[in-house]
Amino acid sequence: MPEPASSANSVADTLELSVVMPCLNEADTLAVCIGKALRAMREAGIEGEVLVADNGSKDGSIEIAEAKGARVVHVKERGYGNALMGGIEAAKGRFIIMGDADDSYDFLEIPRFVTELRKGYDLAQGCRLESGGGKVLPGAMPFLHRHWGNPMFTAFVRNWFSAPIHDVYCGLRGFTKEAYAKIAPRCTGMEFATEMIIKAALLKLSIAEVPITLHPDGRKAHKPHLRTFRDGWRTLRFFLLYCPRRLYVMPGLVLWGLGALFYTVVLAGIPLYGIRTGAHTLLVASLFILMGYQSLLFGALTKVFAIGEGMLPQDRKSRLMFRLANLERGLVAGGLSMFVGLGLIAYAASHWAGTGFGPLDYGSTMKLVVPGMTLAAIGFQTILASFFMSLLGMRRK
Repeated sequence: MPEPASSANSVADTLELSVVMPCLNEADTLAVCIGKALRAMREAGIEGEVLVADNGSKDGSIEIAEAKGARVVHVKERGYGNALMGGIEAAKGRFIIMGDADDSYDFLEIPRFVTELRKGYDLAQGCRLESGGGKVLPGAMPFLHRHWGNPMFTAFVRNWFSAPIHDVYCGLRGFTKEAYAKIAPRCTGMEFATEMIIKAALLKLSIAEVPITLHPDGRKAHKPHLRTFRDGWRTLRFFLLYCPRRLYVMPGLVLWGLGALFYTVVLAGIPLYGIRTGAHTLLVASLFILMGYQSLLFGALTKVFAIGEGMLPQDRKSRLMFRLANLERGLVAGGLSMFVGLGLIAYAASHWAGTGFGPLDYGSTMKLVVPGMTLAAIGFQTILASFFMSLLGMRRK
């Protein structure tokens, strides 16, 4: 039997490559995957190791991995991301290649990833789809994943985050230890893989794409862990959380703009295609403005939280926001808005008192009360949000 490229006892302190495989009861296919990875490194003259990040297997996977010459790292915290983070942290290679141990990825293709990393790329992302030069064998990927879900989410990543890839879900990828430290992934579940792509793009890391062939899942003991609609929703939710501009800011600006337009039409008495506007239009405009302002506040708070937690890198816009939107300015702006709003309400109340609290002209009174209520609500929200944003932005361990 040929000697493996490396083993738990012969690994040097620093290797060129570590192949990390997350594992949870993969006895059906683990030996094949390890064998291919070791063979690929041996034939290409790559100094490396195979590391199995076991997440609590009970089917003999651990014994199989050790018998095949892989190093096993036990990761107690469950989850795809947890397993990979545990394995990558224990890896001794300068380059890391991660891939599932279900035999859908051909680890004989490892040298192609190493070639791109040797060129200086930070991340070498596999691509199974034809749009990026890859190939999907019959029965290897469900129809909805191949023709709808994966292309759609890949388009989101390309357009929203400018990631130069064609297969966001491909789990076979290589990266440098240095790039991984910069990305500093935080997600412990299946979002780990997409988080790496998004943060690499936001950090302007260099990304190469490696076309690969996807084979049918070789496992027999249990079905694949992916669930089409559940995992699709989780991916969309994750993308939106990483892009507060699209989730909060853009809808907020639209609502704010509509509210401002209706306010201008009513208060300036501008005819609107023969439609008569009045106090009721002001109420609807105030609703739009308040919803829009809340959306903008949530966008700012999400950005501050994400940066503070290391989920998003700090960029030019966020640095400008932190410099201009500090606690003191927020309190002053919120206080002025409340002062003006309550002043308008007080003026309307004094006018009402002047009539002996009798009947008032509904239209003219509401043109004072509705804007006053809106400004007071915006001011109060601004004060509370300023304190909360300041709390989120505090330095902490």
